[in-house]
Amino acid sequence: EQLSGTAFTAPRHKNLRSWLYRIHPSVLHSKFEALPTQNLFNEANDLQIDPSQLRWSPAAIPSSGKVDFVDGIRLMCGAGAPASKSGVGMYQYTANCSMDKKAMYNSDGDFLIVPQEGTLVLKTEMGNMVVAPQEIVVIPRGVKFSVALEEGCTGLRGYISEIFNGHFEIPSLGPIGS
Repeated sequence: EQLSGTAFTAPRHKNLRSWLYRIHPSVLHSKFEALPTQNLFNEANDLQIDPSQLRWSPAAIPSSGKVDFVDGIRLMCGAGAPASKSGVGMYQYTANCSMDKKAMYNSDGDFLIVPQEGTLVLKTEMGNMVVAPQEIVVIPRGVKFSVALEEGCTGLRGYISEIFNGHFEIPSLGPIGS
């Protein structure tokens, strides 16, 4: 099954696609269920703007109740909107439990996830990854994924940057390749 991030008319050098070998094809996946909470993709227009110099203190990892990665995402600021496919969203995330029997699919944009505390164990359609603090991971638009806590970890905390237009690109190495 092919996952494509570009139109079929895109020039070959800009084509973004991957072939995935799945246990079950996408047409056999269970029915989509919307999240009951709307913390994740609120319009940035709903945020109160403060012109003062500010800093984002680290979010507290929940100490009671079960909060997984999706439930712990909070919009901090943004510009533009997913509907116009233009702009960016900045989030903080916290979690104290794994996403058991749950997966996320983002149709709005690419996620760049930066862990601050706790190691993420990511299960994606393209394979599994372990992402620790001082590392980053990009989850492209359209890729289903799930986040688990590493064994012995009591919580996760970090930041997410989301772009609504295009995809994150790795910078070129420059003229001398360094």
